[in-house]
Amino acid sequence: MKIFRLSEMARDGGGEHVLGSTDTGTHACYMIYGTMKPGEEDRLINPGKGHEEILMVTSGELKLGGPGLAPLRELTLPEGSALHLAGDRECFLRNDTDSPASYVCAGGHTPGGSHH
Repeated sequence: MKIFRLSEMARDGGGEHVLGSTDTGTHACYMIYGTMKPGEEDRLINPGKGHEEILMVTSGELKLGGPGLAPLRELTLPEGSALHLAGDRECFLRNDTDSPASYVCAGGHTPGGSHH
């Protein structure tokens, strides 16, 4: 068993780290940990074909917008809120606040889906 220090890994990765097969040795599931500085925008959130994710804001407040939300234009996600995204739903996170924010995306494959 290995402990992954995601906050350090995200810092080294420019604000986000995908804890996946490279770290765990399996394609069964993955988790993304990300941080956003005040005023930071345009962080792509896109599970991709054959994948589903649950996005949860773990601290602060983030805005989610983009074509993947149609017919909605934008959602405000306060700390502790989550939503489900599936497939090629291209969305973007933005931190409009004066405080840092963080989020987690937990993902896996859609039923009947396969990995490359």
